[in-house]
Amino acid sequence: MTLKNGETRLNQNISRVTPPRKEDSNSLLLAPKSRQLTRTQHLTLTLTFTNITHLTMSSSSTTETCRLVVLCSGSGTNLQAIINAVADGTVPRSKIEKVIVNRKTAYAVQRAEKAGIPTRYFNLVSGGFTAKGEKDEAKLREGRGRYDAALAELVLQNEPDLVVLAGWMHVFSAPFLRPLEAAGVPVINLHPALPGRYDGANAIGRAYEDFQAGKLENNRTGAMIHYVIETVDRGEPILIEEVEIRSGDSLADVEERMHSVEHGLIVKATAKVVQEILERKKQ
Repeated sequence: MTLKNGETRLNQNISRVTPPRKEDSNSLLLAPKSRQLTRTQHLTLTLTFTNITHLTMSSSSTTETCRLVVLCSGSGTNLQAIINAVADGTVPRSKIEKVIVNRKTAYAVQRAEKAGIPTRYFNLVSGGFTAKGEKDEAKLREGRGRYDAALAELVLQNEPDLVVLAGWMHVFSAPFLRPLEAAGVPVINLHPALPGRYDGANAIGRAYEDFQAGKLENNRTGAMIHYVIETVDRGEPILIEEVEIRSGDSLADVEERMHSVEHGLIVKATAKVVQEILERKKQ
């Protein structure tokens, strides 16, 4: 068969660089001596492979991220603090997967959308879980239970590592908390009061009323970030910061001072919990 010139040259080159194969008495192919590794070369390759494997594993561990879902009801100033902290790395290696609101007018939606974060409006009444203006306690309890269960399912669709309540005006019951606990997902909440004081709604206003009546201990209230449990605002505190109420302060003054503290506190606490989650992921 006539070969093209290029093919002839190629075959000739191959014959020059390919060493002849040798066979022993058992017809096993032996590696050419020129390709056998010395002990030093073998050790060098082994160490190099080990180092590459270690670097690959280290790189993989540092790229682990913490997936967040944030729940809001209002203007979203605390959400904005978290968005900024995630963006600049103050909250390490994290991504906000979704922001859920329960009030249609919540400005938190605009903040999330501006940051490119998916949002969802999920409301107790508009979702059909309870009738508007319902007064029957049994029906309200049943409806809230179904709402909480449905919201837990919605939250878990994003497979979060952490749920942050940042100004969320709805008290959760077992149908929300237990599925998240079973999935190993902690829930943390911002509450504008010190541990064991002013549980529930209007905490700042109640502290201010006590101050005016001379009943506020050391003229100080505060804010805390705590883990959420079924007992309202009684979960284990993560971080606490006191806020002084001064003579001549209006309620608006106290609220402004409190909100300023809240923004820093929610970032610090979120970063702390996220770091703990990332450490566990390494194990």
